[in-house]
Amino acid sequence: MNRKSLYEFIKIDYLSATPKYIQLANSIIKAINEGKLKKDELLPSLNEVGDEFELARATVEKSYKYLRDTGIIASVPGKGYFVRNTQVQNSKKILLLFNKLSPHKKIVYDSFVKTIGEAASIDFFIYNNDFSFFKKLLLPRINDYTHFVILPLFSEGDVNVHEIINKIPKQKLILLDKLVAGVTGDYAAIYENFELDIYSALVEAKDQLIKYQKLKLLFPENTHFPIEIVKGFENFCMNYVFKYEIVHDLQNDTINKGEAYITLMEDDLVYLVEKLLSLSMKIGSDIGIISYNESPLKKIILNGITTISTDFQLMGELAAQAVLTNSKKHEKIPFYLTLRSSL
Repeated sequence: MNRKSLYEFIKIDYLSATPKYIQLANSIIKAINEGKLKKDELLPSLNEVGDEFELARATVEKSYKYLRDTGIIASVPGKGYFVRNTQVQNSKKILLLFNKLSPHKKIVYDSFVKTIGEAASIDFFIYNNDFSFFKKLLLPRINDYTHFVILPLFSEGDVNVHEIINKIPKQKLILLDKLVAGVTGDYAAIYENFELDIYSALVEAKDQLIKYQKLKLLFPENTHFPIEIVKGFENFCMNYVFKYEIVHDLQNDTINKGEAYITLMEDDLVYLVEKLLSLSMKIGSDIGIISYNESPLKKIILNGITTISTDFQLMGELAAQAVLTNSKKHEKIPFYLTLRSSL
């Protein structure tokens, strides 16, 4: 095979969050699976691949080392790298599409990748909560993957996302974190029930909340957080007769003693804590705080921040298992209240 033909099977997507060395390795694996690369066939040199695709030599070397460590290619001093094994088991190719890579989404990603192991290749993209960018990333790639693992959260709300997702063959689809109204057929989903989850968590915290005169949910405008969180919060407050308020902009809010805040955004939590300290208000008595999504820091700052959170590690594990077993089940992720001194 000449060099030009060799380069045709190497695909580097510069928009992808998947490391380029993995993309290069996946291209070679795909070419072997499709019979485009034969056993003992010589691969381009590190410098040749780097020059052709504008990759650092270290990136190409890392990719070739990965393939060599897995027994797919080998090298001979003075001759270069060649295909050693064409019996490659990695036949699953996954498009992993996240709205953003927050610390919590990274837990999902790491858990997913660890559980998948070497059973599949993964291309990872982030669409920054932007529906137009989501379409741009997904639609041209509909026929390129065996599985699509999608976390569908948008700043514009759900818009017409179901119309786009319904273009994916359902046996290939795994929805993460949120079910999308209008998506039809038999497909896998690992999801939160945002309305029920926050309602149940607040019921569990009811005995601690009754010492506060008013509950405030910090829900920024144009957020990617589902509106179902607001519905669950309002239902709890009405059913248990709590005064409440939805606050869209914390910096314009008046903070009064005897109020409890539920924060969704980390920035709002930091601002709220700084403001309370400047006002010499005592957290856990003057003002209550519940923070959405657990993190290690929340266990220790200010003697602990009360959290309500899903199990992100389990979400990644179950999503990977759905790929490995070709599951079509809908599985709800547990949601936990962790009481600490901030309430």
